[in-house]
Amino acid sequence: MEPIAIVGIDCRFPGASDTRAYWELLMRSGDGVGEVPRLRWNAEDFHSAAGAPGRTNTTKGGFVSDPDAFDNEFFTISPREAGAMDPQQRLLLQSAWRAVEDAGVAPQTLAGSPTGVFVGIMGNEWAQLHLTDYDHVTAQIGSGNGYCMTANRISYHLDLKGPSLAVDTACSSSLVAVHLAANALLSEECDIALAGGVNVALTPALSIFYTQAGLSAPDGRCKPFSAQADGIGRGEGVGVVVLRRLKDALADGQRVYAVLRGTAVNQDGRSNGLTAPNRWAQQDVLAAAYRRAGVEPSDVTFVEGHGTGTALGDMMEVKALGHHHASRTGKPLALGSVKGNLGHTEGAAGIAGLIKVALSLHHRTVPASRFAAKENPGLKLREHGIRLLKAPLRLPAHGVVAGLSSFGMGGTNAHAVLESAPPAAERPADEPGGIGTPVFTLTAPNAPALRRNLLAQADTVERGRQPVGALAWTSNRVKSGHRYRFATGAADTAELADLLRRAAADDTVLARLAAQPASRPEPAFLYTGQGSQYPRMTAGLYRDSALYRGYLDEADAALTPHTGRSVRDLILEGDADVHLTRWTQPALFAVGYALGRTFEALGVRPTALLGHSVGEYAAAVLAGALPLDGAARLIAARGALMQQLPEGGGMLAVRAPHEELAARVADEPLVGVAAVNGPQATVLSGDLGVLERIDAELTAEGVRTRALQVSHAFHSPLMEPMLAEFAALADEIGGDRPRIPVYSTVRGRLLEDEPMDGAYWLEHISAPVLFADATRALLDDGATHTVEIGPRPVLLGMARTLGGAPAQVVPVPDEHADGRQLADAVAELYRGGVDPDWDAVYAPRDKAAQPLAPYVFDDRHRYWAAHTPSRGAAPAPVEAVAEPAPAVTDDEPVHPAVAVLGVSRGRAEGPVARAALEAVGQVGGYPPEELTPDLRLYEDLGFDSVMVMELKSRLEERLTGLGSLTVQDLLPRLSTIGDLVGFLHELDAAAPEPEERTA
Repeated sequence: MEPIAIVGIDCRFPGASDTRAYWELLMRSGDGVGEVPRLRWNAEDFHSAAGAPGRTNTTKGGFVSDPDAFDNEFFTISPREAGAMDPQQRLLLQSAWRAVEDAGVAPQTLAGSPTGVFVGIMGNEWAQLHLTDYDHVTAQIGSGNGYCMTANRISYHLDLKGPSLAVDTACSSSLVAVHLAANALLSEECDIALAGGVNVALTPALSIFYTQAGLSAPDGRCKPFSAQADGIGRGEGVGVVVLRRLKDALADGQRVYAVLRGTAVNQDGRSNGLTAPNRWAQQDVLAAAYRRAGVEPSDVTFVEGHGTGTALGDMMEVKALGHHHASRTGKPLALGSVKGNLGHTEGAAGIAGLIKVALSLHHRTVPASRFAAKENPGLKLREHGIRLLKAPLRLPAHGVVAGLSSFGMGGTNAHAVLESAPPAAERPADEPGGIGTPVFTLTAPNAPALRRNLLAQADTVERGRQPVGALAWTSNRVKSGHRYRFATGAADTAELADLLRRAAADDTVLARLAAQPASRPEPAFLYTGQGSQYPRMTAGLYRDSALYRGYLDEADAALTPHTGRSVRDLILEGDADVHLTRWTQPALFAVGYALGRTFEALGVRPTALLGHSVGEYAAAVLAGALPLDGAARLIAARGALMQQLPEGGGMLAVRAPHEELAARVADEPLVGVAAVNGPQATVLSGDLGVLERIDAELTAEGVRTRALQVSHAFHSPLMEPMLAEFAALADEIGGDRPRIPVYSTVRGRLLEDEPMDGAYWLEHISAPVLFADATRALLDDGATHTVEIGPRPVLLGMARTLGGAPAQVVPVPDEHADGRQLADAVAELYRGGVDPDWDAVYAPRDKAAQPLAPYVFDDRHRYWAAHTPSRGAAPAPVEAVAEPAPAVTDDEPVHPAVAVLGVSRGRAEGPVARAALEAVGQVGGYPPEELTPDLRLYEDLGFDSVMVMELKSRLEERLTGLGSLTVQDLLPRLSTIGDLVGFLHELDAAAPEPEERTA
């Protein structure tokens, strides 16, 4: 058999709320058995000690805590449907989600995939409680019960297209489900399989049966293979594992807990009783599993036995094992059973054992078996080559083979052979890569859920010793897909834990995350122009970020043949020559190119570009209008030619509108408007003497001015002497139409199918920089994010003064820029809806899956039967919804939700809105006061076709004057509650007047 990897695990058993707690329970030989909770039934009413026959001999068992808690909102399940669902379905849904996350996969990414679901289950007591109460059977009761629905519900909510089935072979159900899942993987019916089991004891029926059959332990505890063994103790639990073909798991770098080497299933046939174990069939299923696994019995180090703690069951199992292992001398087979810790979890017994074996192989330790201290001498374990595990068994790192048995009460037996995971691939050497600082991410469907999970992750980060880079990389892959997005850069785990806790405690942070746009992000890059340069600009980023370093080196290699000196070295050495125009312009181009390419490589792909003056050169390269080599030649020539121009020019920033200043300098041949940066931000450029005169005039008029520290009068008539030589080079290099929209600061608008060719770049030199017009157009066209691409923030402040559609500002480098600042920018973009290419953020050694805290579901909502079984009384079913609401009358007070809808109390509007709210609330089980007009019936309230049909009936009952309401008319108007109310108002307005209705 081709090996199958166990790559994800989640479970919940008595005394253990998750996988970590389960392992801790096993390692300390913990006891999960206690009194029967009153939520199930009043055990004293059925205890045989009361004197009446036919009841139980125990009031104890292994029970999970809070099985009534269910986060229905997370799965978009209405309260009414949740109340009708078998709690086994609810437990499996949540466990499946967490198991997929544990496999290093975001569950939403499996949607539409041929992932299989295989569930073992033997109890259906919820259906017994509810389907026999015929007066309360609803459509939700139907879909909320039935074995098939335990698997189908997972496939439905995760949108999985592979095989989906439930298996009932009694106590072996969940190991048989694993066997079927493995075979489905081998036959390529699916590439990923979820296999699990569940058991929730809702009635004392099986306890009574075990007592009557002489199988029930008086203390409610299984004591496997022990001299104290005196019967079965019932247990509960849920467990799910994620399975993949080993070769696929290794290729994807997934963590492998253990490997399934072979599985086998058979039947007792006609033996010594339908419910009695059969030694011969058990030894046959062992042989078949060993054969499929390609191992000899002597290769097996330990076996997790079925181990019910019954005299006959333990004896048959030991004899079957002894048939294969009796010849072992000096190295007996180690044997144990988790039922000593949990009780017999029935349909979940096989998965409980499988998870124990997988964790034992993963942690290289087999826990001691509870009750092993006094082994049953009648079993003659030593003669059968077997020993009980009285202390933990340490295992080698690799090559350990283990077995797992699970035998069904009706005779269906299963055995699995597992092996420790192969050696993990060596982590890559500390090769350069990424941006230098990891970005940890977490998403949740709402603010309270985000707070819960921030705290859970903080606890896990503090406990573990995993590298922060690998933790963050795992979080990017796994904890994604929900509306509320949290992200933060962090240098180490201590800082990360602190940031997670601080975010969870900060309501303003959570509110800001809630305000993120739900629409598709439209990021725009704004490239900074001359004046933003400084010595050693982005030197810290060059040091920390291999990604940025590579692109700056690339720009430098393109520039050096035309500058005669390394621009990169000039920048990094802190040379003051960076302020000379001949170096300023190519240096800014190199930084802009490297930053733009870095963001692009990080998956931040702009939908629009804008460059302020020389910033347009790097923007043109990213837009595909200029090749890197051509742009490097042009910018180097531009800077050098401008440096050669005579001195005597200057620039003056003026706090005045462009139109006023343009009129003032219209007759000045040596001065012109160089830039329009805002409504009151204009720059004049030209002859210094003329500028001084204009400056004096403006100052006298009370206009604020500021002389800029520049070497020449850029964007002025004084640039004319260099134009001819530059034009020849620009024509030679040419230019294309941008492939990414460019908002030109030469034209002050979006370029419309216009090439950024030689003529454009020639015009660029003397034309004013129309930054305000271009930026206003960009914002008005819907940019959601503005990212400044340059060595320090200059343009974003100016953009804020321009109005138009708001855009989220992303942090940009400054004098202290390093990998952390780039990580903060990526985090800000992610919080706003951008999905980065996370692999590009990290060095190769960080790309290793690490365990994260499983998702913490909301446990505030509780769903359970209204009455539990007691002596002399039949169980009453849960009431999923209230009784039908009374008819709406005009003199009823306005409901709060009606007021939210903005509907008046008038006869034509008030009753219609109230009726709609009450009908929606009754069908879904929602309190009407919680319903608001923006709630979506399908996505937010969990409506489906069955509920829509009932909604139609409820509306017709309440709004009799509307006439016939067809589903075809209703369906298109069910987007939101507000849409539904609007539709009903339209029908009401078109309906005949009251006297006509009765005519």
